[in-house]
Amino acid sequence: MPAIPLRRGRTLDSDEDDDDDDDEGQGSGSVPGFSKVTSRGSSASKRARLDGQHDASSPSPSPVPTDGYRANQAERLANRQNGHSAGSYEHQPGAIVRVKLQNFVTYTAAEFFPGPSLNMVIGPNGTGKSTLVCAICLGLGWGPQHLGRAKDVSEYVKHGYHEAVIEIELARRPGVHETNPVIRRQIKREGNKSQYSIDGKTCPLKTVLELARSFSIQIDNLCQFLPQDKVCEFAALSPVELLRSTQRAAAPEYMIEWHDNLKTLRSGQKQQQIQQATDKETLANLDGRQRTLRADVERLKERAGIQDKVRMLECARPFSRYKQALKRHKEMKQQKRDAHLALRKLEDDVEPTLRAVNEKQEYCAQIDKVVKERRRGVERAETATDGLVKTQKEMEDQISELVQETQAEKNQEKERKKDVVRIEGNIKRLEKQIEEVQVDFDPAAYNEKIRERKRRRADIQSQVEEIKGSQKRFSEQGRERNGRIERAHKDLEDLESQAGQQGTKLRQLSKDTSSAWEWIRNHQDQFEHPVFGPPVIECSIKDSKYVDSIESLFQRNDFTCFTVQSRNDFKKLSDQLYKTLRLADITIRTSTVPLDEYQPPVSEQRMREYGFEGWAIDFIKGPDPVLAMLCGECRIHQTGVALQDVSDRQYETLQNSSLSSWVSGKSSFQITRRREYGPGATSTRVRDLKRAQVWTSQPVDVGARRDLQKQIAEWDEDLKELKQQVVEANEKLGELRREYKALEDEEESLAQEKAVKQRAQASFRAFPTRLAQERDKLATLEQNGSELKNRLLKISDRIDASTIEKGQGAIEYAEAVEKLQLLHSELFQAEIMHLEASSDVEVLRSRNSAVRDMLEAKRREVGEIARESETVSQAAKRHLGECQKVLSDQSSSDEYRQFISTLPEEQTPEDLETEIAAEKARLELVHEGNPNAIAEYENRQRTIDKLREKLEEMEERLEAMQAGITEIRDKWEPELDGLVRKISDAFAYSFEKIGCAGHVDVYKDEEDFDQWAIQIQVKFRENEPLSLLTSHRQSGGERAVSTIFYLMALQSLAQAPFRVVDEINQGMDPRNERMVHERLVDIACGEDPTNGAVHHHDDRSQRRGPTDTTDDDNHHQDAQQSESGSRSRGRGNRNGNGPPGSGRQTSQYFLITPKLLNGLRYHERMTVCCIVSGEYMPDTSEKGMVGRLDFGKLVAKKKRGR
Repeated sequence: MPAIPLRRGRTLDSDEDDDDDDDEGQGSGSVPGFSKVTSRGSSASKRARLDGQHDASSPSPSPVPTDGYRANQAERLANRQNGHSAGSYEHQPGAIVRVKLQNFVTYTAAEFFPGPSLNMVIGPNGTGKSTLVCAICLGLGWGPQHLGRAKDVSEYVKHGYHEAVIEIELARRPGVHETNPVIRRQIKREGNKSQYSIDGKTCPLKTVLELARSFSIQIDNLCQFLPQDKVCEFAALSPVELLRSTQRAAAPEYMIEWHDNLKTLRSGQKQQQIQQATDKETLANLDGRQRTLRADVERLKERAGIQDKVRMLECARPFSRYKQALKRHKEMKQQKRDAHLALRKLEDDVEPTLRAVNEKQEYCAQIDKVVKERRRGVERAETATDGLVKTQKEMEDQISELVQETQAEKNQEKERKKDVVRIEGNIKRLEKQIEEVQVDFDPAAYNEKIRERKRRRADIQSQVEEIKGSQKRFSEQGRERNGRIERAHKDLEDLESQAGQQGTKLRQLSKDTSSAWEWIRNHQDQFEHPVFGPPVIECSIKDSKYVDSIESLFQRNDFTCFTVQSRNDFKKLSDQLYKTLRLADITIRTSTVPLDEYQPPVSEQRMREYGFEGWAIDFIKGPDPVLAMLCGECRIHQTGVALQDVSDRQYETLQNSSLSSWVSGKSSFQITRRREYGPGATSTRVRDLKRAQVWTSQPVDVGARRDLQKQIAEWDEDLKELKQQVVEANEKLGELRREYKALEDEEESLAQEKAVKQRAQASFRAFPTRLAQERDKLATLEQNGSELKNRLLKISDRIDASTIEKGQGAIEYAEAVEKLQLLHSELFQAEIMHLEASSDVEVLRSRNSAVRDMLEAKRREVGEIARESETVSQAAKRHLGECQKVLSDQSSSDEYRQFISTLPEEQTPEDLETEIAAEKARLELVHEGNPNAIAEYENRQRTIDKLREKLEEMEERLEAMQAGITEIRDKWEPELDGLVRKISDAFAYSFEKIGCAGHVDVYKDEEDFDQWAIQIQVKFRENEPLSLLTSHRQSGGERAVSTIFYLMALQSLAQAPFRVVDEINQGMDPRNERMVHERLVDIACGEDPTNGAVHHHDDRSQRRGPTDTTDDDNHHQDAQQSESGSRSRGRGNRNGNGPPGSGRQTSQYFLITPKLLNGLRYHERMTVCCIVSGEYMPDTSEKGMVGRLDFGKLVAKKKRGR
């Protein structure tokens, strides 16, 4: 096998130890046709490597190539860059030509060159085989969710590095790409970000995905890409999901579109059919109800007709009243006209008699105007006279103010003279004081004395503060000693009690947890439910014989954790302990499930058969919430305990049971099961029990008690010394305070003496200034005395001017009074004339009173007729408004208008009321029935009409949908049948090769295209029939065989340029694994005589669908579509298998496996990569092995060792 495994690019213990980075070396190597790896490994390993000498000259019978095989590596690399392979078979477009990794998962630097056909990637578990699968997925732009491993892409960066690089080179498509496109993804740990580039040009993720999809690469399709952690997911695919995945992998896109359209159309058709049935049922129900209601409706229509007539008659009342009012209005209008004519004739007859009265009335009116005019003149004269009186009063007030001002100036002169005498006395006194001797005063000396006292007081204050600080320290030390003594006494008490011993153990385990428990016990009232302390405090062992076994089940955090019973208490306690108290070594757990729900996995009898004496929870005593927490965290309700070792038979039974842990004898057992590798894939971890340290009862420690008593005595002596120091400090403090008070009194006395002398000196220095000020005041007073006479003369002149103005006003007042008297006389004369004229008018009126009474009576008659006419007119207008309102309310009823026009003109309101009463009597003879029956009947009829229209439209839509479904199904179903028939033939052929049987067909649900599915039937035994492949009927190995054969059946049909299967052979028995490998080599390397599509009948041409094509036709179609740069849709031999040297393409296949059987078939088109790493790798620094590992030499060495 041309398999040259190289030392992989992985640091020893890279995930655990990063301390050897300084010792790392650099090496590189290349694998012909597959991989080139640059490795960083330790050059000075602490562990021994395999030793052995290699004889380069010894012949090797192995067909493994040596260095000569690498001679043309540079030439092959150049050809690969031009899109050509060094072998006879080229990579088909989209196949992976090269994968380069840097700082990716376990690889520091590695480069792989996959072959165009089957690529076998083998190596022990954990060496990094699946890392290549991860690199293909992530490097082509898909996310980590398709791998089933880490959720964030940043987790794929190698430990200790900031970024990783994946570079994938794909085979070019002739006519579209000049060179092979190279996709590069740079993953940065910080921010979980990625950068993409194609052929060195930065691009977005969308461009990378578009390029990948242009080659029909479907990483998200498990039929193409099946990583290790997705094998179970593929096996769990439902038949419906398998059909969709199969179409995505092997069918053209239009078939998927047809299927989606069929599902959409069928879903819509079903909804329409359900709605149609519902509507038809509703229509039948409505028709039946209409027939039942028809007789009542006819009777109600008759009654409605009578009601309508009554309503129209009642609405006609305003029209009847209006006609009557209009008739009355016309009559009153004629009466009004006749009355006006009679009044006008009477006025003409009495006109001469009334003329004299009228003339006298006009004369009286003229006299009245004169009286009013003269009265206004008198009022104006009185106003003017009042103004002159006011002016005289103002002049008198002005003269009085000037006299008062004169008196004030005289009084001011008297005060000025007094001030002159006072100031002259001050000047003489100041002149005398200036001549006296100056006071002797030295302020600096006084300041120095005061500062000296201040300094001494400051020194004393410092001593006082120092003594107070000492007293505070003595007090703190005393409290600290008292606290120690109290704790020591408590520790002495705890030494005597079990609870105290457990508290001491808690402090030894975690001081933070002990402090937190003290706080919780004092603040239990702040929580919704009780908060329980650590199990080391709350729990105990019922029987001390089991204490070693029970304690072996717990870790340190299990002993020291707190238990809360609600999320709110969890948050409150976390905030208090972590944020407020700043405690770090704290564990808090929530227990919300009752203890009763944690039941043992097997019955008590079964437990006894296993050799157990009970479950771990049976030997622990404590509060239920704490025990429930331990059940949830440590599964103590499912862990068996026995003091004696179990027998071999019991041990085997336990391994095959559902139990995963138990303790027996002096050991604890932990079983780990991996279901994906079959029922036998288990591992058991055994640990020796240690002596219990927590739940143990120990005798009182005499030494500890003696130490505590000694410490208490020492601390008592310290307290006595501290008390003596406090007394001495108090005495010293009293002396200093007395000295401080004396200095303070001396300082105050000096300050007062200084102030007195300072004021005296300041006064002496201010005497010249005060003397100058007094002299200035004296000069100002003398000047004011000379100005007084001028002011008095000016005031006297103003008094004289005001007196003259007052006299002039008195003259004007006298003239105004005289004018007012004259106006009053003229007014009296006019009023007398008005009285005479009024008297004459009254005399004439009394003489013609009879004529006037007759005229007034006639006028009142005319007024009454006019008012009555107006009342009739308003009534007519009101009735007209009512008629218009009725017409506007009935504007949509022509029948009503016609009814109004047919009313008799001579009909009175009384006649109308009689007719209304008659119709109402007739109405009472007709039964009322359901008043809403007609409306319901008409509404229901409209609903029936709409439903009939809707059903007709729905029938048309259903016919259109059915036509669409038939049209698409006639195209899709034959192609699907042909595709599945080919898959079934290849699937059956593979099973036939291993002596079994298999068949694939399509389950066709006529009611729902969503339920169409792939049905896989298999038979692994001769005497059993074909049965559906399910997760319950077949074993894990049989399902694995079926899965790989189904994937191989897609080989010749799949659109994808490559497929990846990771560890699919795990769980197979050797026979199945060997046969599967044989079939895989045949199909992947082009040796399958049927090209993956075997037909066991001669009537193949009869079973082909209308869209099936022959191999030649498809080959011709592929060639044409390749020239046009489009993706091939052909269903023929896409592998292009042919003899060596023909240059035709084969499909690329990656099979990842940790192991292979011996003697498996090898094909020259296979490429094998052996990934090996670990502490036993040979040292590549030997001569001839620098930078690479030659498997040929290793095989030769191994054979010589035999």
